[in-house]
Amino acid sequence: MTATAQTPPPVPFDPVRPLMGVEEEYFVVDPVTRAVTPRAAEVAKRAAAVLGDRASTEIIRFQVEAKTPPCADSAGLAERLREMRAAMASAAAREGLAVVASGTPVLGDVVPPPIVDDSRYDLGIAAYRTLHDEQSICAGHVHVHLPDRARAVLAGNHLRPWLPVLIAMTANSPLWAGRDTGYAAWRVLCWNKWPVAGPPPYFAEPEEFDRLVATLTDAGVLVDPGTIFWDVRPSARLPTLEVRVADVPATAGESALLAAVVRGLVVTALERIGDGDPGPRPPEALLRAAYWQAARDGMDGHGIDPLTGERHPAADRVGALLRHIRPALELTGDLDMVTERLARLGGEGTGAARQRAVHARRGLPSDVVDHLVGHFTA
Repeated sequence: MTATAQTPPPVPFDPVRPLMGVEEEYFVVDPVTRAVTPRAAEVAKRAAAVLGDRASTEIIRFQVEAKTPPCADSAGLAERLREMRAAMASAAAREGLAVVASGTPVLGDVVPPPIVDDSRYDLGIAAYRTLHDEQSICAGHVHVHLPDRARAVLAGNHLRPWLPVLIAMTANSPLWAGRDTGYAAWRVLCWNKWPVAGPPPYFAEPEEFDRLVATLTDAGVLVDPGTIFWDVRPSARLPTLEVRVADVPATAGESALLAAVVRGLVVTALERIGDGDPGPRPPEALLRAAYWQAARDGMDGHGIDPLTGERHPAADRVGALLRHIRPALELTGDLDMVTERLARLGGEGTGAARQRAVHARRGLPSDVVDHLVGHFTA
């Protein structure tokens, strides 16, 4: 097809430093009660004056979403994230509200949640029913430019063993409507109840992905391609590989760290795919167990290596991840930033650990909301 003003030419693909971008979901809260409030539409409308179509609502009336433009370097992405979050915070403040980055709502009446009126959402409610009762969750999605669908599917195989480590690093959902769940990433448990969610299956070839999606659609399990909720998937809308495993990070800096690590994993995967390696195949039971333990303990406990079943301190699993992607990070120019931010994460703790530390001081979930508001653009 000849490129026109309506059909811009594709962006050149750089396999060494592919473009990356981030989508984030946030909760809109009342700064007096600190509870979530169903006024996302007003906040998104105000934010759109600055962000354009990169600000939008989500399925729940107290959720907003924002997207960065594609970025080649992590420093630029971090700046775009801070600007994006500042625009959202300013828009909320002008409505007498606030926004927070947490994987689950700290306070509020959230079951069942108020769902936006939309014909597509109506189809989802008919199909998935009360699964929507725990849909009050916010994630951080990383897109890495990968226009070759075949390599996007195979790259997922290489990312699968490392997804539990990403869960542990980004754990930021310990509280649910005023109650400590005992988990660092409760959002992961909520999400994995859905029929096509969690780690993607292993695909020996790209055609296997298409056949399975077609079968699931014919069986009525999928409403449309957008309801493929696997934690790694070729995007249904963009020429990207989308990694959706993480809680929305508490700060812009942690979100930039997540994106750089994900891109490092993708660049590493591309090199191995080029060498004819289709990816490791951990036993499904071990991968599921590793997911659960990462969601329960975050960085404060141990992690399971899904390839061996061996149990290691979570910090050691992060160290193994860094060694795995170090050559790629050197190529992308992200090694210093990732190393420094991982060290900071080890010292300060995850978003979940910090939420719990604030809650422990006085036992007030409202203090946690105030903490999240104050660190939203950090």
